[in-house]
Amino acid sequence: MAYTNQRTAYGNTLVELGKYDKRIVVLDADLGGSTMGKLFEAAYPERHFEMGIAEANMTSVAAGLAQTGKIPFTNSFAVFAAGRAYDQIRQTIAIGNLNVKICGSSSGMSDFGDGATHQAIEDMAIMRAIPNMTVISPADANETVQAVKAAAEMEGPCYLRLNRNDYENVTPEDKPFVIGEPYVLREGSDIALFATGIMVGKALEAAEELKDKVSVKVVNISTIKPLNKEAVIGMTKGCRAVVTAEEHSIIGGLGSAISEALCKECKPIEYVGVEDTFGSSGHSYTDVLEFYKLTKEHIKEAVTGLI
Repeated sequence: MAYTNQRTAYGNTLVELGKYDKRIVVLDADLGGSTMGKLFEAAYPERHFEMGIAEANMTSVAAGLAQTGKIPFTNSFAVFAAGRAYDQIRQTIAIGNLNVKICGSSSGMSDFGDGATHQAIEDMAIMRAIPNMTVISPADANETVQAVKAAAEMEGPCYLRLNRNDYENVTPEDKPFVIGEPYVLREGSDIALFATGIMVGKALEAAEELKDKVSVKVVNISTIKPLNKEAVIGMTKGCRAVVTAEEHSIIGGLGSAISEALCKECKPIEYVGVEDTFGSSGHSYTDVLEFYKLTKEHIKEAVTGLI
């Protein structure tokens, strides 16, 4: 079944996986109606745990469940999942390399109405810096389905970053998800454009509109960590410059990961992302993305500026 919302795709995929794997349990921090943990609760109430507004406690309980052989998925808004529970994630889950999956929902600016306190623009940087942590940022709902399956199958801590809103899919519905592997969605020879999350679709739109001016290769980076650096280097061969696009701070996220991979390649790089600032509320998601220069037009400006 095709979904257009990452949260819905996530919740329904957990229900599907839970049918066959009784080890899967789900924990919510008073946000099951938003994270779609409620779908798992309805299907398997005995394996769903409502922890209340206590993310740190939820994370510690998940660690304990993992040590009994369960596969816990914890759910909250990304800003709380990565921030409020950071100490428990680092000290217990990551150092212990426990098999806990952390879902950060409503990431980036996607909770447009609640402003800076609810908008996670530094969560990938936080999680990426933690040893043993895998960080996944699917491009769309289709990829979310496959990413959740891959996260459940892998052993060890994993952070899954999901958007709040509906938007069109840009990846194939049944393409297997390989953790760590980037893949090309559009071939090009002049500029290598690496994008993640909702910005993948905007990157494809920008590349299409620029096709008469410049040839742009669009690469979907759905695993922020680990990142196949050799593959990234190979994808830039012959290209004159590089652009990265993410709904996240330009500090510590996708742009930083790509720069680290290409540090010996000496190619010009331009970053499309949130500058060193917090988010803010807006009348619509589109308004907020426009204000923070997270649109196809801003990607086009970055590309044309390099050529």
